[in-house]
Amino acid sequence: VQHTAAEDAVTEIAAGSGLYVPRLFDNYTSFTGRPAALFALPVVRRPGVGVVTVLGGGYPASGAPGADRLPVPYLPEGLRYDPQEGAGEVQTPLLGPVADDLLIGDKVWFRHAKAGELCERFDTLHLVEGDGITATVPTYRGEGQTFL
Repeated sequence: VQHTAAEDAVTEIAAGSGLYVPRLFDNYTSFTGRPAALFALPVVRRPGVGVVTVLGGGYPASGAPGADRLPVPYLPEGLRYDPQEGAGEVQTPLLGPVADDLLIGDKVWFRHAKAGELCERFDTLHLVEGDGITATVPTYRGEGQTFL
């Protein structure tokens, strides 16, 4: 955005995915942002010490398959994927000492890799300010649209 804005002939700029600051933006050297979109999955099992399982989670981004296309556990800090499992369609086991502090029903918040996963997988986005939801808006899926 800043490079485009420097061009005198430009009269409009669209931030696009930059509004959400998905995790692929973390590697950009000319852009610094704060994650603005997350999704939450509930803890549904506690199979052992240092392990919790959340419901769902396999929301890969488009592009060449790889770890950089998966959402990542964001909050609480300190959770990571089980290298034998990764993010699953039905369930996702997560490892780390902080898992022992989570109860069934607690939420684990994830950052998506690219902005499209949220609007492709969820009907609505909740806009949050402070501790409250200020608005709920439909995604294109929520408006009954599908693309490709």
